[in-house]
Amino acid sequence: MIESKLRQTSSLIDSIIKNCLNEADIVYRAAYHLPSHGGKRLRPFLVIKSCELVGGNFEKAIFTAAAVELLHNFTLIHDDIMDNDSLRRGIPTVHTLWGIPMGILAGDMLFAKAFQVLLSSPNVNYDCLIKAAKIMADATVTICEGQSLDMAFEARIDVSEEEYLTMIYKKTGALFKACAEIGGLIGGGDETTIELLGRYGGNLGIGFQIFDDYLGIFSREEVLGKPIGSDIREGKKTLIVIKALSSKLREDILRILGKKNISDQEIRKLIDGIKQEGIDEYTLDKAKRYIKMAIDSIAKFPESEAKYDLIELANYAISRVK
Repeated sequence: MIESKLRQTSSLIDSIIKNCLNEADIVYRAAYHLPSHGGKRLRPFLVIKSCELVGGNFEKAIFTAAAVELLHNFTLIHDDIMDNDSLRRGIPTVHTLWGIPMGILAGDMLFAKAFQVLLSSPNVNYDCLIKAAKIMADATVTICEGQSLDMAFEARIDVSEEEYLTMIYKKTGALFKACAEIGGLIGGGDETTIELLGRYGGNLGIGFQIFDDYLGIFSREEVLGKPIGSDIREGKKTLIVIKALSSKLREDILRILGKKNISDQEIRKLIDGIKQEGIDEYTLDKAKRYIKMAIDSIAKFPESEAKYDLIELANYAISRVK
């Protein structure tokens, strides 16, 4: 059911995204590459449903929803460059096809277009749009801080679980939080309801990212659309890696962590050890805890279809296959 509703959201925003990138110049084609190949559209869905939850009309939130999706794709392009990933959503990454300089430009284009689209939202008070733009800009700053932490952690072996949670809140949770807050703002919510929605979005983002890191180890490449174990090869300090470093697997993981040429066989052997240590279950439990906190944040809202959809979205975040 939720996947059908996500597709409906996609149909609402895809034409806006296509129209703002519908130019012949190569930078537009590079910028449109990832958005044109789908994606879950969780963030625009969150904007629209948060708007509806506070009694707003979803049509007022469509341009804003498209804007956050553009911003999200900007982060993906630059993330792929920094991680030197060759695949995203099962297709070649932007910098793989057009080179790193054009990849950077394409990401910059999406960043600028996100604010263009947001500020061109029809039937929304301009003061409200300025507030929404500030929320989105603040979230982008926080995302940059999170990405910086993620990169810095690659050179450390003493990253704590608390530091990891801070990093993923900044890198992922902040944009989810912003989406929920912007939706509530566009829908006419008061300060208290917008704060509760922000709490929902932030916790949803953390749970989503923990589960994303889980899938990066325990899914399959043909399902995930990118190589399994790439986080280990890149030296990423995910929760799984952090727990493994404090277990009897410490020497095993230190031997291969950050080694890009490590074999698939060695990755699979390490994954088997991680399962034997129960780290997979610990990681899932942690993700579920944040999803519960997200759902609890909107518990006092009146019953509505939008509330049900947000609860379903939270549960989907830790049950999806990719």
